[in-house]
Amino acid sequence: MAAEIVNPRSDSGTGTEGSSDLADPFDPAFALHRGGKMAVQATVPVRDKDDLSLAYTPGVAKVCSAIAEQPELVHDYTWKSSVVAVVTDGTAVLGLGDIGPEASLPVMEGKAILFKQFGGVDAVPLALATTDVDEIVDTVVRLAPSFGGVNLEDISAPRCFEIERRLQEKLDIPVFHDDQHGTAVVTLAALKNAARLSGRTLGELRAVISGAGAAGVAIAKFLLEAGLGDVAVTDRKGIVSRDREDLTAVKRELAEITNKAGLAGSLADALAGADVYIGVSGGTVPEAAVASMAPGAFVFAMANPNPEVHPDVAHKYAAVVATGRSDFPNQINNVLAFPGIFAGALQVRASRITETMKIAAAEALASVVGDDLSAEYVIPSPFDERVAPAVTAAVAAAARAEGVARR
Repeated sequence: MAAEIVNPRSDSGTGTEGSSDLADPFDPAFALHRGGKMAVQATVPVRDKDDLSLAYTPGVAKVCSAIAEQPELVHDYTWKSSVVAVVTDGTAVLGLGDIGPEASLPVMEGKAILFKQFGGVDAVPLALATTDVDEIVDTVVRLAPSFGGVNLEDISAPRCFEIERRLQEKLDIPVFHDDQHGTAVVTLAALKNAARLSGRTLGELRAVISGAGAAGVAIAKFLLEAGLGDVAVTDRKGIVSRDREDLTAVKRELAEITNKAGLAGSLADALAGADVYIGVSGGTVPEAAVASMAPGAFVFAMANPNPEVHPDVAHKYAAVVATGRSDFPNQINNVLAFPGIFAGALQVRASRITETMKIAAAEALASVVGDDLSAEYVIPSPFDERVAPAVTAAVAAAARAEGVARR
């Protein structure tokens, strides 16, 4: 898979045929996307009949026969061990929501080139024309022989939880929903460094997460697994707690493991005295609620393009501020995690991505900051060339230690 941006149809005219006023050929975003952002590229030459006979018939028959006799050879003699399927149904695309499979493709292509650019991993976008859980699971299972891993992307909650769980049960390759776990890994890395900067441990912190969708649920579970003291999760109706009777199955499970303090009420009620705010919901948090947080608090307002708490407001009250945007310090960006996580898993042919591997990824990511730690640098830049190798090595080592590596 070519990593560079390519434009295979750049000489096909002005590009206005069949387009609407929405597609402005002079807008740089449309100009960059024209023709797509990726292409297939051969890794071996086909210059003459000898090359042809090796790359295709009759030479390829020897390789096929060997794989038929020893199926594990597929990893050595095809691209399987270095390629990931990026799968979506287009129901939760960025901040755009349910826009359908075709409209999701620019994002999936973007994800694929980030895999290549930042992790050296080839990736293929697969936008599926179904939102049915059974059909998505069956389709991915049938496609799985061609891939070394599956990255689920932009699938709405709560279906995303069941789809991931069922695929993990059915497949012996890594299945990873990045909206959940990539976000959680980078959040943990930033939070570990923020805690280190303040001289505290994770166990001393009480966090509040606004948003009980895919990211919010995953972050809550992951932070608790990593040793966070307590976390309350809020949705549109307030704090997710055991006494609520309107909870989905996913939120009922969440209520059992979160909110040890037994809080009730709104997001503002939860934030009073809290050490950490993590926003993955959009909307706006009132300044008064931010002001009510504990001294030396951390505010991670990750909604894009508009953070739940604007950094100018957050800095009045918080010791560390992070967002999802690249134009402010401390960007919580999934690209810091998923390329290295998959690269490490593929490197050792892991059968799955475990909690231990994800925690190892977060610790490796946090360690890149090192002695340069400051309030404006608790998480490295995606363009820091140390990131992917550190995450890759940590994930591979964790997979071996946990016994899920196959080489």
